Amino acid sequence: MTKTDLISVVAEKAELKKSVAEKAVNAVIDSITSALVEGDKVQLIGFGTFEVRDRKERNAKNPQTGESMVIPAQKSPAFKAGAKLKTAVQK
Repeated sequence: MTKTDLISVVAEKAELKKSVAEKAVNAVIDSITSALVEGDKVQLIGFGTFEVRDRKERNAKNPQTGESMVIPAQKSPAFKAGAKLKTAVQK
């Protein structure tokens, strides 16, 4: 499902115009992004939790040359599915 598909589904289920649904979807995405940038978690009970995790510096190999290289430490967005979402997907 693409973002456009999601907007269409939201518009249909909420009985909204697509332009209004697009604003709503964009507002949700922007709000989650802003919270993560500020270092906050976003927890949607039953759906899951969005958070930022610190990844440690690590060694790797360049697949083209086989040369060893160091990948620096970085922050990475992560999502952990909630119980209701896990159950729904397993059916």
